[in-house]
Amino acid sequence: MIVFLANRANLQSKRLHDHIQNRLSGAFESVRQRRAEPREAGPYRVVAEVDPRQFLDDDEYSITAARIEIGFQLQTGEPHECYWFNWIEPDRSLLVGWHQDDTHDDLGPVHLQVNDGATPVAHEPAEFIDSHPLDVVERRLTSLPDAVRAVEWGQGRPVGLDTAASVSE
Repeated sequence: MIVFLANRANLQSKRLHDHIQNRLSGAFESVRQRRAEPREAGPYRVVAEVDPRQFLDDDEYSITAARIEIGFQLQTGEPHECYWFNWIEPDRSLLVGWHQDDTHDDLGPVHLQVNDGATPVAHEPAEFIDSHPLDVVERRLTSLPDAVRAVEWGQGRPVGLDTAASVSE
């Protein structure tokens, strides 16, 4: 059983990312924390190596290596944190993930994004989860397989999202 701290006001970035790293270490291999790159918002990212066939429970999935990257930015000047929760398949140049930031105001505070390499190919509004960041991590982890399966492909490249699938949660 996981207990979530109710008080978000006293969150400390390093401690939060340590907790995320500990949570992912119980489920994934090769979990590490790194400093965010200058082009990335927030101070840290937690990175976990993933076997997609095992995580998605699909022995036919076309690749065998992916990673999950999670980062939070606290004290944003907004009444909530910003975060990036991404599934990345380097071999297919796929990124699919939820971003709670100010990059697509027309979609609301959270959107689900699909990238082909560095090029975004789809953005969909997503559910805003007004909760402690560790609860956000749990809920996004639960929804991640559906989001990955909803990616539409064309000529071996990600081209969008199946909007009929319920992946915004």
